Amino acid sequence: MRTRLAPLLADPSRTAVVTDFDGTLAPIVEDPSAARPVPGAAALLAGLARTFAVVAVVSGRPAAFLVDRLGGPGAAQAAGVHLVGLYGLERAAPDGTVVVAEEVAPWAPVVGGAATRLSDGAPDGVLVEAKGAAVTVHWRRAPGAAGWVAARVEAEAARTGLAVHAGRRSLELRPPVPVDKGTVVRSLTEGATAACYAGDDLGDLPAFAALRRRAQEDGMAQVSVCVLDEETAPEVVALADVTVRGPAGACALLAWLSEAARVPGAAAGG
Repeated sequence: MRTRLAPLLADPSRTAVVTDFDGTLAPIVEDPSAARPVPGAAALLAGLARTFAVVAVVSGRPAAFLVDRLGGPGAAQAAGVHLVGLYGLERAAPDGTVVVAEEVAPWAPVVGGAATRLSDGAPDGVLVEAKGAAVTVHWRRAPGAAGWVAARVEAEAARTGLAVHAGRRSLELRPPVPVDKGTVVRSLTEGATAACYAGDDLGDLPAFAALRRRAQEDGMAQVSVCVLDEETAPEVVALADVTVRGPAGACALLAWLSEAARVPGAAAGG
């Protein structure tokens, strides 16, 4: 694995390190509001940002959620870590305020209406998570309700024009704008000579694809990291260059990168 990661250390000042949040920096939990990053993750990101050109978290969570979870002592954002929420529809400004993409604003009432209707009559255990510019319907606590969720979400998509996106035991409705983790990663890696992205779910596939396009077009060295658990989709594993086990494994990889970037020759250990 270290050999595969070595190109990221050739010139850290021109390398981008980008990661997902849920399932990558934080364990998957039944209640999305209860998600917390692995202890020390914020400080780890801050340390990476002191060495690498770009360090970012790109998540389906709202940007304000990322600011809250990665704040505190050793706050990632204070060190210059980019916090990008809702797959690129939101970004946290340096002062912590949230900036929403202009093309999303007209869709806010549409998303709000869909969230209200989806909440009406939702089976016990189904969670409708209203996120401002998007709404996610989770059936993790109600496995038997997957069919209900699929039918209702598809009906809302037909009614509103919102786009459906699959996640871990969830479906999400978002405005139909050309923004996803791939477009974000492409922007973040502009001018980079090397980059990596760590993720665990189908929503991370556009980020993997963006790295590969950069490699083909610009010759950028790239590493796609799959963070494995028992729910990982085979498509994610198939497109990864490196696999690690769970958020602990992802943070261990990032910690090694941070240390190796400060110690000349550390990447040569295999």
